[in-house]
Amino acid sequence: MDGTGLLVLAERNDAAMDAAINGLERRAPALSARRRVSHTQWAALLVVAAVALVCATIWPAELAAGIRAAAMGAFVLLIAVRVAAASNAAMSFGSNSGETPLAAPRDEDALPVYTVLCPLYREPDVAAELLAALARLDYPNDRLDVKLVTEADDTLTHAALRAAGLPNWAELVVTPAEGPRTKPKALNYALARARGEYVCVFDAEDAPDPAQLRAALAAFDAGGARLGCVQAPLTIANGDDAWIAQQFAAEYAIQFGQALPFYARAQAPFAIGGTSNHFRMAALADCGAWDPYNVTEDADLGFRLARGGWRMTMIAPPTIESAPTTLGAWIRQRTRWIKGHLQTWLVLMRDPVGVCRGMGFRGFAAMQAQLGGGLLASFAHGPFAAMLLAQALLPEGEIDALAWALAAAGYLSAAFGGFVSAVASRSPAHLYAVLTMPLYWPLASLAALNAVIELIVDPHYWAKTDHTPRAPCADPVRTEP
Repeated sequence: MDGTGLLVLAERNDAAMDAAINGLERRAPALSARRRVSHTQWAALLVVAAVALVCATIWPAELAAGIRAAAMGAFVLLIAVRVAAASNAAMSFGSNSGETPLAAPRDEDALPVYTVLCPLYREPDVAAELLAALARLDYPNDRLDVKLVTEADDTLTHAALRAAGLPNWAELVVTPAEGPRTKPKALNYALARARGEYVCVFDAEDAPDPAQLRAALAAFDAGGARLGCVQAPLTIANGDDAWIAQQFAAEYAIQFGQALPFYARAQAPFAIGGTSNHFRMAALADCGAWDPYNVTEDADLGFRLARGGWRMTMIAPPTIESAPTTLGAWIRQRTRWIKGHLQTWLVLMRDPVGVCRGMGFRGFAAMQAQLGGGLLASFAHGPFAAMLLAQALLPEGEIDALAWALAAAGYLSAAFGGFVSAVASRSPAHLYAVLTMPLYWPLASLAALNAVIELIVDPHYWAKTDHTPRAPCADPVRTEP
């Protein structure tokens, strides 16, 4: 907008659009998710399938026992990681949650330009709320470079921004409506106009802590030149709105309050969140920025940074978000996440030796625990729950004591995580969620099935998550320079 409050659409930049779509693939084809499976992976898959077929024909019982043992062993390792992460969080009560020790704050005159990228697509209901949240950021106006990134055909969001009034510390970046219609493509396009030494991403429904930018900057100062990414925790505000939202809130509390700080303390890479991640511009440029063909561009970018020798850590000031409140919205979002994690894992496993060399063995193991373990859990929870239910209900069902012991251990580890989260948040809500978590986990298998189908028929489709305002917008406190 200009001073009259009218929308001014930036002139189309064909070079920036080409780089946003094709830049990473042109630079490093093996790192792009545009192609789903490499020729080497197809060959390996055929070999494994042939060997499995032979073994199923000659040694069916032994093959079944081997698969069962491998799966149970993997789940035992995942449970151990969950318990270790919860224990780490419990021992950190009263500390700074494992993030990098903060350096002394910079003088106001020494603060660098900070770019804030905010992608919005079909978000008219939360556009004004986002502007109010950005207005509360504690950072000088003249060094804040806010880019509100929209699509050219998103007339509803444009109208909402027109009604809200775009302040002069923010700029509207209109992305040409061309495929792939993904968030990372829009971020890449806007990045070409970024002026900051540091870059962060906030989603349309976010309400970041006003101190978050300064905390990230202090972490960068303390963490050294190779600290490439700082992740802020995400906190769900509407956990009381629905059962699915309550489960989602507990899941986020464990992920951002326990799992990610655990990996940060271990100096291992982790799958960053899709929002409230802060980057050195030099790190983004070094690794090729976002992959426009990956529908979980956050997880992909985190591990790609690690491959390039960049480190990451956590800070404390959170961002408030909203969870899906219906099963349909949850399934759509979780389908995209699982599809994107499949894309990311397949890209990384094109060259496992090179990835291990780049990340180190600790980083490679952390990646497999997060991506491989998460995918295994998503696909296995439904069938595993069905097997246990059949054993419990069918009169002739044979009880598998080891499977029931594993299920009990998994539940108790989740209960421990929920208890730690409840203590950390001073609220019993996350502990209440644990009571029905066994009903929540199998839903991931429905999303996993959808994810496989989408990966085959429409790999780069971005399932939009709709958002509604959390509360009436507060009056902006940022003044014009």
